[in-house]
Amino acid sequence: MAVVPKDSTNPWFVRMKAGVDKFASDTGVNCYQVDTGTIDATHQAQQVEDLISQGVDAICVVPVDIESMDPILKKAKDAGITVITHEGADLENVDYDIEAFSNAGYGAFLMQNLADAMGEEGTYTTMVASLTNGSHNEWADAAVAYQKEHYPNMKLLEENPRVESNDNGDTAYNVAKELIKTYPDLKGILGTSSFDAPGVARAIQELGLQGKFFTTGTGMPADNAEILKSGVVKSLTVWDPGKSGEAMVDLACKVLAGEEIEEPLNLNVDGYTAMTRRSGSDTVFEGQGWVTVTADNCDSFGF
Repeated sequence: MAVVPKDSTNPWFVRMKAGVDKFASDTGVNCYQVDTGTIDATHQAQQVEDLISQGVDAICVVPVDIESMDPILKKAKDAGITVITHEGADLENVDYDIEAFSNAGYGAFLMQNLADAMGEEGTYTTMVASLTNGSHNEWADAAVAYQKEHYPNMKLLEENPRVESNDNGDTAYNVAKELIKTYPDLKGILGTSSFDAPGVARAIQELGLQGKFFTTGTGMPADNAEILKSGVVKSLTVWDPGKSGEAMVDLACKVLAGEEIEEPLNLNVDGYTAMTRRSGSDTVFEGQGWVTVTADNCDSFGF
């Protein structure tokens, strides 16, 4: 069983590999994470093609680009390979996709954190890795919808409501600086990629805007302890990608064993023990896996 991440050099997916390796060690299942290098949709697609040619039993993918990956996963299924994905709820050619949580719920939670930091007022924009990243855009859409319903004194930047970071902290930093320069009334950026909020935080620090400009988003606890403890970022949200890796492979094992996949689905991993089907979907299961990371608890996670 092969797990194909977006970017094996990203600390997020280094942690996912630790989960996959743990599952292999604990169970004796022959599973491993592929070294994809840095994020590249074309390269990721070619690696999945290679795995199909090798005839692996199962492929677990965290897709870079939904649109380009879907037809390749159809080839895998046509070849009799079990296909499990994560952060790929819009994919059609899968056996199952697992999400650590409801994307709508996570987006709303991100907005709650940003609104708290901004004092529930002011202009903000949203940042995603790319406009083709399924989960990031779902979170951002849900965050905006939640803001419109619950925070009338906040406003989405009309001229530039969504920007891209390419899953790169330097890009997030540079985009943030340009936005701050171009839009003097801008007060916050809601990030989705694990590189977004840390990159924006660098811009806030460099421009001396701590306490005046705000960001939040997804972020690894250990990597972001400094910006949390400094107060430049009040909180981040995260789910343990190691557990996501374990859960994907566990589900692949269940499918290969011919087990009936029904809710509540227990994948034997914290946050994935009572998964339910997404409303209207036969293939997407959602868990309860997110946690809030703050200055007070960032040292307690172990990753």
